[in-house]
Order: sequence, then C-alpha cells, then structure tokens
Amino acid sequence: MSIDSPARPETAASAGTANDPARRAAAGAATTDGVRTEERTVRRKGQLPTLTGLRFPVAFLVFLFHTVLPFTSIRIFADSGVERGIYGSFSMVAGLAMPFWFMLSGFILIWSARQGDTAKAFWRRRFAKIVPPYLVAWLAALLLVDGLDGSPTTPLQGFLSFFMLQSWVPDVTTNFAVNNVSWSLSAEAFFYLSFPALFLVLKRIPAHRLKYWIGGVIAAIAVTPLVTYVLIPVGTEVVPNEPGQSANYFWFAYVLPAGRLLDFALGMLVGRAVLLGRWRNIGMIWSGLLLVVAYVVGLYVPWLWGLRLICVIPAALLIAASAIADNEGRFTIFRNRAMTWLGEISFAFYLVHFTVLEYTRHLLGDELFGTPAALGIVLGEAVVSVLLAWALYSWVEVPLTRRLGRSRKDREAAEAAKAAKAAAAVAAAKVAASRASAEAAGASAETTRALAGADGGKGL
Repeated sequence: MSIDSPARPETAASAGTANDPARRAAAGAATTDGVRTEERTVRRKGQLPTLTGLRFPVAFLVFLFHTVLPFTSIRIFADSGVERGIYGSFSMVAGLAMPFWFMLSGFILIWSARQGDTAKAFWRRRFAKIVPPYLVAWLAALLLVDGLDGSPTTPLQGFLSFFMLQSWVPDVTTNFAVNNVSWSLSAEAFFYLSFPALFLVLKRIPAHRLKYWIGGVIAAIAVTPLVTYVLIPVGTEVVPNEPGQSANYFWFAYVLPAGRLLDFALGMLVGRAVLLGRWRNIGMIWSGLLLVVAYVVGLYVPWLWGLRLICVIPAALLIAASAIADNEGRFTIFRNRAMTWLGEISFAFYLVHFTVLEYTRHLLGDELFGTPAALGIVLGEAVVSVLLAWALYSWVEVPLTRRLGRSRKDREAAEAAKAAKAAAAVAAAKVAASRASAEAAGASAETTRALAGADGGKGL
C-alpha cells in the first residue's frame, strides 16, 4: 500500500484564495493537463511551529485538571471547597484537549504526507516516535505508583496496557491501568494503524465535496452521545471523578478508539481542505475566542455532549488557522523558541505528569496543605514534570526516533548519499584549489615577463 501525498508540489496557490470568491472561481475555471486547478494544493512549508507551540498549553491544562482530581492518590488541598471550585473550572478540559490532540494528529499526518511513502515505512516511523517513550513512562508508573490508589494492576490489565489495548475494554479500571493517561495512546495507536486505509479513501474525495464530508463527520460526533444513551446499558459502575455519570457511557462515547476515530478523520479532512485552498479561515484570534466561549458553554451542557462535541469545531478552526499562519509566514505568539521547545516535549510531559502527581502525594504522606502551600506544590510538580519530560524527550524520544524510524537499508543509503555528497564537495574544493593555483601561477609568470620586458627597454 502506497501513501501518496495529496499535494502536487509542482503547483502552488495562495492559502488565502479560499477567502476570495473571485479568485477561487477563476482558479476553478482553468484547467492544466486535464486537472482542475481547484484540486491543486497550496505550497506547503515543512514545519508548523505554531501548532507545535500550541501543544504545550493544552497539555498544561490537562496537568492542572489532574492536580485537583478528587483522588486520594493525588489530592493535596486541605480546603475541599477550593479544590472543588478549581476542579469545576477545569472539568471541561477533557472535552477540549482530546478533540484537539486527536484532530491535530490527523491534520499533521495529512500535512506531512510524503510522496511515494508506504504503509510499512509510515508505521515504522510512528512506532519509533511513540512506543519507546510510552514504554519508559509505563514502566516508571508501574514501579513507582502502581497500587497507590488502592487498586494494583492485574496481569491482564498490565498486558492490555503494555500493548496499548486498554481502551477497547469497557472497564474504567482497565482503561486507566498503570499510567492513567496512557489510555489516549491506545486510541492513537488505532489511528496510526488505520491511517493508510483512511488516506486512500480521503484523497479520492473531490475538493468541492470536502465540506460535506467535514459536516458529516461533525454530525456523527454530535450524535455519539445520543447513540450512547440509546444503545449502551447504564450499568452500575460510575466515573471515579464524576460519581453521577455512568462508566459505560463514558467508555463508549469518550474512550473507545473506534468512536474517537471520528476526531482523527476530521483532522485529516480539515488538513486536506486547507491544502486544497477550500478552507474559510477566520484567523487564530477569532478561533481562540470561539474556543474559550465553547469551553465555558461546555460547563453547562449535558456532560457527554460537553466532553464529546462542544469544543470540536472551534478546535478545528484554531488548528487550521495556526497552520495557515505558519504557511504564510505570519507572526504568532506560539512560534517562538520557548513555546516550540515546550511543544516538542509536550508528549513526554503528558506521559510523565500523572506519575509525578501520584508519586509526590506518596512522598508527602497523608498530610493535606493550605491553599498557598498546595499551589506551591503544584508549581513544583509542574517543574519536575517539565524536567523529566525534557530528559525523556532528549534521551529516548529523539535518539530512538532517529535510529528506529528508518530501516537499516534506508540508513545505509542515507549514509552513502551523505558520504558521496561529502566526497563530491571535497573533489570540488580540490578542483577549485587547483584552478586557483594555476591562475596564480599564470599571473606570476605574466608579471615576470612584464618586468623582464621593462628592463630590456632601458638598455645598459
């Protein structure tokens, strides 16, 4: 199976064409070699630093939400009223972060799709980037904090979690076994496995029909809670941090990878719409404001719809606007060196932070703390999480991605090409030096002859 890029790199159009009806109509009317120019892609820059920089604020929101979970293995606030107030303000983070990350994954994979890529090569790169840091964080959680919440991991739960299968089981304890946050990587693994097949379907969608597909996927996400209420038994188990909510409902509507594939597919569709100049960009500021408004609204709508739907459209708008801003070289506050570095370590930060929270609680014993002291502890946990994330990123994620992301044959070919390029550069330098030496020798001889002629004209 080949993963061909949706882009045709020999063509280019402005991303702003989508916002200019006259230009879009003119573009759609023209044809070149039988291909309508409306199907042609914008010229892509390789990097999207704004999207990288945006990852950390979202990850940090998840961190803050987890610091006030009403779990004995995490809780540090003595004032339960303060804790409940903070928790209430952050209770919709789950409805913002997961749609954002899942859509971002689909968007980035479409944006970075390689011409002539294969499914095998794609899976190898994803494995090399995701699995090693995942397993290091998984092992650290198993050794340091397993059982601190009163429910040690069973062998089956450990097996499912190790192989990223935990989110397929309708059991909340299994979903969050070992490293609590790793359930989302179970979904991501399914997305990556599905990507080559999804790509083959997506690239056959005509540009002018993308809006219908995008609308259809959003509609499918919107009815997911309704389908949940109709088809899934309520059961007796509840969500640990939301005791009024059914764990069965939560699993089917929010955790199950098959359902979350809709978010990933939506990100892919939005990415292709941007590439084909078919996206109506409202800009990062308006997208961000809309996301804030949606988040606040989500605090007051029925729980499952808040988790599953409310932030989906604004998050998609923000992702697209950020990519367009980067592609057009416009300034954003998220593309500076500090934010992009934090964004690069955000995956590692996400993997380690829950273990830091639980292990810190373990080290502190049973004592609860006043609000100022508790906030100071949270700050310390954040700093430790960043430092550990930096180490995991630098010592595991980066080197193993480079080493395992390509086969030995590909690495040898790349090294041979690099050596050939270096040899060619050395040869070119020798040729240039030889020419310079010859030219210098010629100039010296010419000078000597000129001087000799001048002496002969004077006589004795």
